[in-house]
Amino acid sequence: MKSTQISTKHDWSYNEIAALFELPFNDLIFQAQSIHREVFDQNKVQLSTLLSIKTGKCPEDCAYCSQSNRYDTGLTYEELMEVEEVITAAKEAKAAGSERYCMGAAWRSPKGRDMVKVTAMVKGVKALGMETCMTLGMLNKDQASELADAGLDYYNHNLDTSPEYYKQIITTRKYQDRLDTLQHVRDAGMKVCSGGIVGMGETREDRIGFLQQLANLPVHPDSVPINQLVKIEGTPLDLTLEEQIDSFEFIRMIAIARILMPYSYVRLSAGRETMNDEMQALAFFAGANSLFYGDRLLTTDNPEESKDRQLFKRLGINNEEHIIDDLGENAHDEPASAAQVASQSESLFYNAVLVDERFTRPAARATG
Repeated sequence: MKSTQISTKHDWSYNEIAALFELPFNDLIFQAQSIHREVFDQNKVQLSTLLSIKTGKCPEDCAYCSQSNRYDTGLTYEELMEVEEVITAAKEAKAAGSERYCMGAAWRSPKGRDMVKVTAMVKGVKALGMETCMTLGMLNKDQASELADAGLDYYNHNLDTSPEYYKQIITTRKYQDRLDTLQHVRDAGMKVCSGGIVGMGETREDRIGFLQQLANLPVHPDSVPINQLVKIEGTPLDLTLEEQIDSFEFIRMIAIARILMPYSYVRLSAGRETMNDEMQALAFFAGANSLFYGDRLLTTDNPEESKDRQLFKRLGINNEEHIIDDLGENAHDEPASAAQVASQSESLFYNAVLVDERFTRPAARATG
């Protein structure tokens, strides 16, 4: 990460973000790439590997998920892996070029007996010299502290979508539950990985609201995964959803995430299996600088490592080395004054504050 002085803010309005979506595509990508170059090396991509350490029988009803016990998706249940198995898999991932190892378990939240194993996994992967990340469902304060004490670097807990559309996707946990878990993670001193999924039938208004929630968190997430829905046979979204999100709209999501959260790693996540090389290259140009590496994401397919290496070679992208920010976790995350934001916008880019009434946020839809 470069040393720079690009301002950040945590009070983005709906209208400001809507104006970014309405920019001509070339202007939006230019703005995102310009910010990206100021903060990051434009030809470096951080690589992570994701392993399912406990698969299936989740009690939640997430409409996109193969691991819910409410849907018949043909998934084979697998109990929590042994620590030694996880460490062996992490060694293989490191040898293939991954710097961060992410471990996911299909739980609503971990139980006390589970924490003994998962903290041992964290310590074992850390001993390999890799960054560690886990996604285990909801956490309370004590669980977050226990993971932090074990040395966990990142905790992933996605917001998934906008608050208004959320009940169309999940009914077994509230939006505030997700925000509370993120707060517990921050309070424990861990870094936050939080993003969501697009292409679940949401409107552009929902995408605006989703990005607004992320960008207005007290501290921007250190990693922001943007997933394109992978339809799983047997899930509600596979049965009801017909159209895939437009590829240019997906790239707009990447670019706007980069503009709103300039110091965050924006991760090109699930859905890459259906993206051609040109779409992925455009995502990198729009500001994506992280991806999951390996041929499996929990229970869905991902491009093979060799295919990614070939694409990186063609694009001149190199594996990013592990860099620690000497300025500290929150050094760049001070809210900018109105004068700073206005000055920056006027000197370089279209001013998203100067919008008209077309972008007034519609009333929240009724959900049930």
